Amino acid sequence: MSHTPTRDADVVVVGAGPAGLMAARTLSKAGQRVVVLEARDRVGGRTWSDTIDGAFLEIGGQWISPDQTELLGLVDELGKQTFERYREGASVYIAPDGARTVYSGDDFPVSPGTLAEFERLTALLDQLAADLGAEEPWAHPKARELDTVSFHHWLRAQSADEEACNLIGLFIAGGMLTKPTHAFSALQAVLMAASAGSFSNLLDEDFILDKRVVGGMQSVSEAMAAELGDAVVLGAPVRTIAWGEEGNGGVTVTADGGASGRVTVTGRRAILAVPPTLYSRISYVPALPRRQHQLHQHLSMGLVIKVHAVYGRPFWREVGLSGTCFGAGQLVQEIYDNTNHGDSRGTLVGFVSDEKADRLFALSAEERKAAILASMAEYLGDEALMPEVYYESDWGSEEWTRGAYAASFDLGGLSRYGADQRTPVGPIHFACSDIAGEGYQHVDGALRMGRRAAEETIAALAPAL
Repeated sequence: MSHTPTRDADVVVVGAGPAGLMAARTLSKAGQRVVVLEARDRVGGRTWSDTIDGAFLEIGGQWISPDQTELLGLVDELGKQTFERYREGASVYIAPDGARTVYSGDDFPVSPGTLAEFERLTALLDQLAADLGAEEPWAHPKARELDTVSFHHWLRAQSADEEACNLIGLFIAGGMLTKPTHAFSALQAVLMAASAGSFSNLLDEDFILDKRVVGGMQSVSEAMAAELGDAVVLGAPVRTIAWGEEGNGGVTVTADGGASGRVTVTGRRAILAVPPTLYSRISYVPALPRRQHQLHQHLSMGLVIKVHAVYGRPFWREVGLSGTCFGAGQLVQEIYDNTNHGDSRGTLVGFVSDEKADRLFALSAEERKAAILASMAEYLGDEALMPEVYYESDWGSEEWTRGAYAASFDLGGLSRYGADQRTPVGPIHFACSDIAGEGYQHVDGALRMGRRAAEETIAALAPAL
């Protein structure tokens, strides 16, 4: 990988996450000359694996579900191995009143009435996900109706059972969009469910959190980047894209970096493969159209603290627990066994989302750690208070991400602007997990969008017959 002040390419790709690298890989295989400009000093985007205090941690995205065929196919093609998440034993549930229950099976240990409401709401969301689909939910006749009511209020219009509503909310709000249920629409929730095949799939941790990559998810991006060699330029945040309005004038992309302090790449097309919340970090000459300006302002990232706690041994297994824990009202809403392949130590991963994360970030690092571990101990006992390694993934403070896991629309935004997210602007195409249908918010969706943008670009560059 090199830093060259001036280069020429057929296509300039902005961003070396899974979407950008898949786009570049697809283009390169089709014979197109590609340059990838990446702001960070590493590839992988929101996938990042690192060794912290002697422990290998998946700081970013890490899991693969069985339906993520684009990612599974790539992992196989690159010769990488996967391993299953540890899931043997019982789970732990903490009710709104603080009562702790150890349970087995798929059903939460709630009252029969709450369970019936939970199952009814699940069936309703499954039907909506099937009816609206993941590709164009905004095109459905019900789209605006669902998009102008918050998911919080939509749930309560369907059911008076507060515990059932909060449990449903946990799996889309805290677990996926990482925003409070009042901050996004019912349509956005349906998209989240449809993107995974169904809401029932989101509920099934053995499905949605099925496998991991041996060596970490970032290694998938590293392998793609290695194939591309010096076409990938690191430490080069893009500042300006000058483009021809009709799509025929090509692009000139200027980034920081290199010996001269600037890297300039000219190309026939560009693929913007970064989160839409970062589009405004770049100046466009001429400016992007009004529709794009409006669209980007209706998207925002969620917020989550991903907590890693590494112990000398997986102590929870000794008492028949899987390490899987849920509590919609708890500080740490979800916990899973995240022990690495072949590691004798035990690793737990927990998640603190949205407003709860806000409150914790107002504390000192020591106070925050104590509060998080105390919450984990409520599920798994006092041994959880004493990890050998403790680390918090804070993507909200990452300059080139600014949140997690992905961007979602405010109320009314998805039905209003969804159809424009993937539409090219002149010679500029878009690719990232944030605008995916199937695989939305996941590495799989990023790869799908990267391939799609590359194929659009190849078609656009093909000579007219």
